[in-house]
Amino acid sequence: MNGQVQEVPFAQNYKSIIGFDFAKDNHRAVAVDSAGAVVLRWDVPHTCEGWSQLRGKLVELVGPDLGAAAVTIETSHGAAVERLLEMGLHVYPIAPKAAERYRDRKAPSGVKDDDRDAWSMADALRTDGHGWKRLHPDDPLTQELRLLCRDEVHLIEKRTALINELEQALYEYYPAALQAFDDWTSPHAWSFVERFPTPQELTRKGKRQWEKFLHTRKLCRPETYQRRLEIFAKALEFCGSSAVTKAKGRLAVALARQLRLLENQLQEYRVAIAALFAEHPDNGLFGSLPGAGPKIAPRLLSELGDDTNRFEDAQALQCYAGTAPVTKQSGKSRFVKVRHACNRYLRSAVHLWTNCSRKKCVWAEAYYQKKREQGLSHACALRCLGQRWLKILHKMHQTGAPYDEALHMRNQVRHGSWVVALIP
Repeated sequence: MNGQVQEVPFAQNYKSIIGFDFAKDNHRAVAVDSAGAVVLRWDVPHTCEGWSQLRGKLVELVGPDLGAAAVTIETSHGAAVERLLEMGLHVYPIAPKAAERYRDRKAPSGVKDDDRDAWSMADALRTDGHGWKRLHPDDPLTQELRLLCRDEVHLIEKRTALINELEQALYEYYPAALQAFDDWTSPHAWSFVERFPTPQELTRKGKRQWEKFLHTRKLCRPETYQRRLEIFAKALEFCGSSAVTKAKGRLAVALARQLRLLENQLQEYRVAIAALFAEHPDNGLFGSLPGAGPKIAPRLLSELGDDTNRFEDAQALQCYAGTAPVTKQSGKSRFVKVRHACNRYLRSAVHLWTNCSRKKCVWAEAYYQKKREQGLSHACALRCLGQRWLKILHKMHQTGAPYDEALHMRNQVRHGSWVVALIP
């Protein structure tokens, strides 16, 4: 022993360890003790009564302090996780693929059921929990900001789907509209479909109405104005049949109106996000990131959270954001691929941010161009740039200091970074 203090095994820190297999309507909880013996099996309906009964069972098992119990679940967010945290349990998320591997270890035959899933996760936490990361809840402001930002992304995805449907409908009966407008995320294009829903209606209303529409919406740039008028004049030369035009014209108008309504909702979301971001104490930190702007900075803040100890080092953050590659090596074989097991919301935000940072930072553009010269694709070059940015962001998150371009350049010179030589 030599006077050394032995570390207490993970399982000895808790009176009970629980595997929680969550579902939509009914969950399954299996609890084991420090020796691995099953002490509780319980079905948890996703109702007020179901969760109250689970609390009562756990109080009987470990006492009134539910912090004496650890629970593992295959997600780090959602209604089930929120309720487990509210109960005071120590929550340890597990990746779905890791949970599958632990289940295979318990059942090599491939047999599967909810009870076995919950039990295998509980036993995995009991034996390997010393290396797992406990989930700490964020403050309500950060949590609300994260949910709003994620919902905004979902609404943008729905808008993209509606735009694709609209373009497909126009392709079938109204090619002139597609030729006249390149950006169908613009409300002006939707207004055109509402004002002139078919080629016949466009021709009937005539040139004066076309010009009035373009002037009213300030679409009179010399490089596009005359071209659009020429396209409008030839709208009937190539269009769909009468039946297709009547049917798809109605669909196009319906889609344009949905897009307009959805865009109004998105604007309201952005106002709410901006208000929450302004209230957050870390808004100056993330707002200083070059290229992040009012849309991307709140997403980065909400996904990183306010816990400065959440990531042990920059590499942990890079893996979480999906910029760090996955390397598989065996003998002389070595294979590197893109990391897919990550936070997809953060990965998307980092991708957008690094691309925008090229316009704000000379070194970022120089680094990106060097990677492109080395034969990397646009997306791969941005991931490499994201690696460097996340290393900077991790340091900023730890110290609480905003980004300082001059300080960063001095540090690169002092450390002899090869990027400095690329800057004109």
